[in-house]
Amino acid sequence: MSAYPSYVMGGLCIVGGITGFARTRSVPSLVAGVGVGLLYLWSADSIRKGTPNGLEGALGASALLFLSSIPRAAKGPIPAVLSVTSAVTGLYYGKTVIAVRNS
Repeated sequence: MSAYPSYVMGGLCIVGGITGFARTRSVPSLVAGVGVGLLYLWSADSIRKGTPNGLEGALGASALLFLSSIPRAAKGPIPAVLSVTSAVTGLYYGKTVIAVRNS
């Protein structure tokens, strides 16, 4: 179980939220980006420490990011990349959660 995808996604979400706010003064971008980013970072820390619910948190953050970015995917490269990276991260953590529960 690797926490690295959650660390990367957390950093990207926080930077993206701050960048979205700086460019357009979009408070929802700031709140959503930082919020989802912090959930990813909390999940990564929990996975690294082996505490409960880290994997589920990362899976939830991926689902949340995917569901919020997919309607905007055709509007530009950033929402499209967010959609793809959240889907890939969600698949990774989904498989990991299933494997842990079946073992």
